[in-house]
Amino acid sequence: MLSTGPVARRALPSIDRLLTDRSVESLIARYGRPHVIETLRTLLEAQRSALADSAAPPFDHAAFLHACAAQLERETAPSLRAVHNLTGTVLHTNLGRAVMPLSVARAVMQAMTKPVNLEYDLDGAARGERDSHIERWLTRLTGAQAAAVVNNNAAAVYLTLNTLAAKKEVIVSRGELIEIGGAFRIPDIMARSGCKLREVGTTNRTHLRDYAEAIGPRTAAIMKVHTSNYAVQGFTASVSEADLATLAHERGLPLIVDLGSGMLVNLEDYGLPHEPTPREALGHGADVVTFSGDKLLGGPQAGLIAGRKDLVARIRKNPMKRALRVDKMTLAALDAVLQLYSNPARLTEELPTLRHLTRRAQDIEAQANRVVAHVSRVLGNEASARVTACASQIGSGSLPVDSLPSAGIAVESVTKKKGSAAQRIAAAFRALPVPVVGRVKDGAFLMDLRCLEDEADFIAQLERLQLS
Repeated sequence: MLSTGPVARRALPSIDRLLTDRSVESLIARYGRPHVIETLRTLLEAQRSALADSAAPPFDHAAFLHACAAQLERETAPSLRAVHNLTGTVLHTNLGRAVMPLSVARAVMQAMTKPVNLEYDLDGAARGERDSHIERWLTRLTGAQAAAVVNNNAAAVYLTLNTLAAKKEVIVSRGELIEIGGAFRIPDIMARSGCKLREVGTTNRTHLRDYAEAIGPRTAAIMKVHTSNYAVQGFTASVSEADLATLAHERGLPLIVDLGSGMLVNLEDYGLPHEPTPREALGHGADVVTFSGDKLLGGPQAGLIAGRKDLVARIRKNPMKRALRVDKMTLAALDAVLQLYSNPARLTEELPTLRHLTRRAQDIEAQANRVVAHVSRVLGNEASARVTACASQIGSGSLPVDSLPSAGIAVESVTKKKGSAAQRIAAAFRALPVPVVGRVKDGAFLMDLRCLEDEADFIAQLERLQLS
């Protein structure tokens, strides 16, 4: 017989009584007394509300404590979770961009768990400069006289302009006024930095004379922005860094080059499309170059500034540098990543970003052929899986018109309407212990295997897939 209303509610145990249960004592030891009590109260209140409205079965003590333990586990699980990035985008902004090697993780762990010489000169026994930990590598790898680091490339552009051009004009081609993810726009960051944008040329064609005619008494710099996340094709014209540098220096101005997603080696050496490097820009005459640490470079989120010693010194003295500086963990990661570039021959082995980008399509296809049988087995009669050719992209605004031939596994329903079923299949894969993030394409859930390194882990958890 079902218990109802006040009778059923009176049967609910008190918090004090629950706290004497050995199972609750073990929860307290793991999660802490305040958190456990709060969870018990929340679940008891939910029980009272349910019993007030309708008939219900008697209070199940074991089931209640099981629900309490499950809720505590959910609430204390890390918000940042590891996932399998099978989207086909190697540098996926929403999935944390670059994956770093264990050697970098070990360097970060040391910085986290031990005192380090973050701003201490061990030789001189005096206060040091935190940028020095990465400046030694950046100057060697780029040919710059000096270098600094801030928390991302937007900050690097902001700080450079605020230092060198506040309350003055900076000349930029109209065709280079980019917008990147999150509606970040070059004109907006220029306005925030305190300088005035002077647009020249048109969307598709800008000439050297456009820059020359725009230079006036209020001009502080010329800036060239690498359009890394789009391409203007057809009837186009742009001015080279070398020609802009010559013009800028003739007029006593610095040339600033924003590379966006920077790379320290020639990608063509690894069979990939060319991407401009800081060394190239500085070799063409640029005075300051800004670029990212967490995109093609394969490191942590950071904005890197390299260039003339006097200009970098001025940028470093800007009071906003302190607000935009990076912590010891980021510096430790950058130091370890940059060190890998001293041996380019081993980069594809040591740096996950480059390893993923250079995987051969036939190797990815071979992996897909190994994995597809395991996927098919857990799908049962509800869906089918097949190996399919696909195209990966680099991501994070890098080489947007270039794709990389790849292979993946397409999963599609055999019993339901493909469009909605594909979304449900995608949700089921995201619900696995290590969520699998792919993409829905042509009515199927597609998993591009370019970035799948832990194949055994991926296969092992498939048994827990629940499509319905």
